Amino acid sequence: MKFKLTILIAAIFFSRLTFGQFYPKYEEYKHYSIHKKNDTINYHVYSAKDLKDTDGIILFIQGSGAQPLFKIIKEDGSETIQSQVPFNPDKIPGNFAFVVVSKKCLPFSTDVEMFKTPECYYENEGLDYRVWQYNEVINQIVKKQIQNPKKLIVIGHSEGTDVVAKLGTLNKKITHIGFWAGGGQTQYYDFALFIRKKLSEGKIDEKTAAQKMDSLFAQIKQIEADPNSTSKSWLDNTYRRWSQFSEPAVENLLKIDVPIFVAFGAKDISVPVESALIIPIEFSRHNKNNLTFRLYPDYDHSFNKVPTNETERWESHWMDVFEEFMGWANNPETNL
Repeated sequence: MKFKLTILIAAIFFSRLTFGQFYPKYEEYKHYSIHKKNDTINYHVYSAKDLKDTDGIILFIQGSGAQPLFKIIKEDGSETIQSQVPFNPDKIPGNFAFVVVSKKCLPFSTDVEMFKTPECYYENEGLDYRVWQYNEVINQIVKKQIQNPKKLIVIGHSEGTDVVAKLGTLNKKITHIGFWAGGGQTQYYDFALFIRKKLSEGKIDEKTAAQKMDSLFAQIKQIEADPNSTSKSWLDNTYRRWSQFSEPAVENLLKIDVPIFVAFGAKDISVPVESALIIPIEFSRHNKNNLTFRLYPDYDHSFNKVPTNETERWESHWMDVFEEFMGWANNPETNL
């Protein structure tokens, strides 16, 4: 059977398809559930070894998007896999278990090409809910599956950075945090930055910029006047989602004392780089020394190298960033 993999990276404002040359081994994940009153959390673990033989945990928090973690389409003797998990499982260190969590009401995988999002997803979409999910998963794994892990690493990407920042203030079992392709300011502010960026690039004039800014301020006011609405939407997201994810991530990051690795691509068109630059500035201003900040000049939101001409191709460097990150996490000096 022929095989094609499409890694779907969900961005905060835009989506881009990126391609990787590895098999995601979705069928090798083991599936677990946490049953709470009126709720169920489903999480999924990939491990090259039995869990009893592992001593580390890597928990990945994916970005926005109402899609299953894997979409498997089989047609005419070929298999196409769309994935929101851009990690090559063969490069996950053997002593680590790799964990992902399904969003509310979304399955682990589907073979339906046009997946219809259940309404209960939108009713529960929000920062606090996702933080609660991951906090419960960590506590269960440490209690029942991998007790006393040497390292408990949590990586958040895009919208997942907001989640990992707040999660890091609540769960003290976490030893290292990856904050990848996320801004430090409220997401509302990012839109203002994009307007001013278009102005500075000569794409719009001052009058148009002022009109766009007034429209943005009016839209934010409307959202915050009805912050729990799932029937009203803006840019394909509900008012509830926008309001829930409006906390400035840097405020939560400053409350964390474990090592933090911020990774950002300077070619990112989903989150303005200016929003991320506030993070090292605020850490210096508060005399905090637990931050490592990496700005990759040639990478985009998904850590792809952006072509500079028509003859160049997109190159995925996600796993290169991951390998650098794991080297950082395993460096004794990181933990001083």
